[in-house]
Amino acid sequence: MYRICVEISLDQLAANYHAVQKVVGPDVAVAPVLKADAYRHGSVEVAHRLQAEGAHWLAVSNAEEGVVLRESGIRLRILVMGDFLPPERDALVEYSLTPVIHSLERLKEYDRLAESLERTLPCHLKLDTGMGRLGIRATCEELAAAAASARHLHLEGLMTHFASAADFSTRQTTDQIVQFETAVQALEQAGLRPPLLHLGSSATVAYGIRRAFGTMVRPGLAIYGYVAPSKGDAPRAELDVQPALTWNSRLVEIKEMPEGAYVGYGATWRAGRRTRLGIVAAGYADGIPHAVSNRGKVIVDGYLAPIVGAVSMDLITVDLTDVPPARVGDRVTLLGRENSVRWDADDIAAAAGTISYTVLCGIGNRVKRVYI
Repeated sequence: MYRICVEISLDQLAANYHAVQKVVGPDVAVAPVLKADAYRHGSVEVAHRLQAEGAHWLAVSNAEEGVVLRESGIRLRILVMGDFLPPERDALVEYSLTPVIHSLERLKEYDRLAESLERTLPCHLKLDTGMGRLGIRATCEELAAAAASARHLHLEGLMTHFASAADFSTRQTTDQIVQFETAVQALEQAGLRPPLLHLGSSATVAYGIRRAFGTMVRPGLAIYGYVAPSKGDAPRAELDVQPALTWNSRLVEIKEMPEGAYVGYGATWRAGRRTRLGIVAAGYADGIPHAVSNRGKVIVDGYLAPIVGAVSMDLITVDLTDVPPARVGDRVTLLGRENSVRWDADDIAAAAGTISYTVLCGIGNRVKRVYI
């Protein structure tokens, strides 16, 4: 019995992967995104299960994340999406990692490296079609000329990243697709036809934006069982995925508090009645957002119990007054479901005023992982 842990269903992860593949069809490759230790689900364990399920590609943020997977025995193609710094170049080559290149100057540098090694190295190019972060913003003519001159590189893929994929109140996604398609045409006219064209991630798959499927998609959040909520006049969601992670802790103390008693740092909560208070072994050092102080909930014995007082480093306090008798040592579900009662990453994000990505990625390293 762990004081605090996450339970991760690899079967559910596999089911989510196959659900994505079903939506995009057999002719579109699926490259699950395993950044940030697979959104804290454990990149090594997740990668091995996806490899067993028949995946051909994985995507990570940096070379170090790719090296971890290679050293664990992962044989799949690994796309390093966050570009690379000069010290990382040797790792890309040594561990057979495929970089995404975000500037024409970096393209020239990588071509010179390939020439010095007397090898042809694969790479993908990223276009900034409206995100405003990493990516090439050159003209189509400049892009085609630079790609054609990189004679020691195999331009295997072309990609972009949507800024507002789940927002159907704006034309930004459509505009980005048009820019991307224009660049593809320019490359074709120069005799360059990268086989992997990838624009979309979880939201484009979930809402069936087929024009954004290309020949590969990069689902992240959907692999772990979530879809970003839509805005505007969104089409019906086509993707059915379920959370693969449940986050549990334990009641370490139960105490009776008189009416009027203050609880927690800053005395931000005061009991309006005689209150049965539960002390839970979880805090912001474990990843509970401080912003859910006096706003969040947990599940105790199948009942939602509100968090009262400030979230502290190692503990939270919850109001058990309306929960049937609980005992010290009982499990507390911080994120997950108990029968029909749910409190998942979307609910925590709503209470904290953030997004589900930050909730999952914020789960701390001292939280034990258990694979079921």
